[in-house]
Amino acid sequence: MSSPEFSLKSLHTFAIETTAYKIVIAESPADILIAWRECQQHNLPFLLLGEGSNVLFLRKFSGIVVINRIKGIAVTESENHWHLQVGAGENWHSLVTYTLRQGITGLENLALIPGCVGSAPIQNIGAYGVELKDVCEWVEVLELDSGNITRLTAAQCQFGYRDSIFKHQMQHGHAIIAVGFILPKTWRPVLSYGELARLDIATVTPQQIFEAVCRMRRSKLPDPALTGNAGSFFKNPVIGAEQAAHLLALFPQAPHYPQANGEVKLAAGWLIDQCQLKGYCVGGAAVHQQQALVLINSNNASAEDIVALAHDVRLRVGEKFNVWLEPEVRFIGASGEENAVEVIS
Repeated sequence: MSSPEFSLKSLHTFAIETTAYKIVIAESPADILIAWRECQQHNLPFLLLGEGSNVLFLRKFSGIVVINRIKGIAVTESENHWHLQVGAGENWHSLVTYTLRQGITGLENLALIPGCVGSAPIQNIGAYGVELKDVCEWVEVLELDSGNITRLTAAQCQFGYRDSIFKHQMQHGHAIIAVGFILPKTWRPVLSYGELARLDIATVTPQQIFEAVCRMRRSKLPDPALTGNAGSFFKNPVIGAEQAAHLLALFPQAPHYPQANGEVKLAAGWLIDQCQLKGYCVGGAAVHQQQALVLINSNNASAEDIVALAHDVRLRVGEKFNVWLEPEVRFIGASGEENAVEVIS
């Protein structure tokens, strides 16, 4: 077969110049299956993307990239809840704004998270005290070999911190085509993080939380339309209680969030900032000046620049705190996803 090349630069938010053998825009499950079968027939790698907001292409992709644009939002009600069925290709932030306009609450803490609805369960996205698992009722999955569609309950999705079954048993050969949400009609504000903690729980409105979240995110995070980035590059590390006690004895000012299982979550951005890495550059890649958790394409960065920068950041934090950061961003090689920790180690 000949090897045409189609640019992926506008299809992922790092905006690094790279290509794929073929790009397909999928507006239905059938479109995804057609592309999958072409890959099977010609022994080509297959990659499903939403808005490319959480990926780093390490090199040219030698197969077909399918852009999920399955749309649709349907709302039903039970006595105590709203139930939403949302196409995987819907924009996440647009869904949040849509629900608020409809008087449906519960997603406001997740405003301005980039990407599509179908990508949200993979990462179990979260922000400001709310995670997808808190609002997910089910996820509809297309099994690519058979064409069968299965609806997994939230429990079956095995959600963890930035983790799910879609990173493990269902990482390959499956496509998320819709997500179901369950949102209680009795609204309880979540005000545990950042500027939200200053709001009055007795009088605060969902719109006020939405606006505060948008304000915080815009003040710290670069707009990928202007500066290539994939949002938070590293996960917030979760460490054992003993290690946390030792670290906090040395650095009592370190932000930390005790978890239900006794472990402690740390703020990766704070750890990086304490290493004086804001503005640190490798080639065309840099640590963002306002938010150390974000690595940016500041000047026509290559994937190698981003990887080298991530390596340096991980090493510096590890040497100072004995905490080893793991990328939240998915690393995509020529034929599919690669282990991000191994790549930057």
